[in-house]
Amino acid sequence: MAKAVFFDLDGTLADTKADLCATVNHTRRDLGLAERPEEEIIIHIGLGARHLLANAIPERAGEIDDLWRIFMSHYGEHATQLVTLYPGVMETLETLAGRGWLLGVNTAKPAFATHAVLEHLGIKKFFGSAIVAGGDCPEMKPSALPLKMCAEKMGHTLTPDDWMVGDNWTDIECANNAGVKSAFCEFGIGILKGAKSTANIASFTELVTIL
Repeated sequence: MAKAVFFDLDGTLADTKADLCATVNHTRRDLGLAERPEEEIIIHIGLGARHLLANAIPERAGEIDDLWRIFMSHYGEHATQLVTLYPGVMETLETLAGRGWLLGVNTAKPAFATHAVLEHLGIKKFFGSAIVAGGDCPEMKPSALPLKMCAEKMGHTLTPDDWMVGDNWTDIECANNAGVKSAFCEFGIGILKGAKSTANIASFTELVTIL
């Protein structure tokens, strides 16, 4: 039986923090608020756009629907402007696909932006229909449900030999809740926050030696 590996997007496959921060600050400007430094915004990435907005624009946290509307009106403009693949991602995905691994994406990033970024970076071809993004599933990481949904999309049933790769505690706890192995990306945006990962990687290319 083929084994599968699932990837988070922001902070794992791609460095998207500049685009996300630009969109947040564009939204803040529209509201007449001062911009915030990147380091004060990126700490809130990983639990979906609504969580990001509520915490990066706390002055209007009670108006989340309005924040969401403004944010989304700008994110299409910014989503692929500055995004880049982390070093070694393309080569590593090619190697894993060549070895017969099933590849999927499990992210809290809004679906339209997820597909746009994957297409822009030239890696969408590796995942086929096995992409579960924000809004695709009624639950979010650290729930195991989006991971199970992603596996179903590739016609696969999760086993303890499968992996979830991500840069945030939500990815690692998602893997633990689903009963699969996990690799924490130390180079990413998020934090481990005490979650117990199977392995920690300092560069994406290390995956070819641990999987």
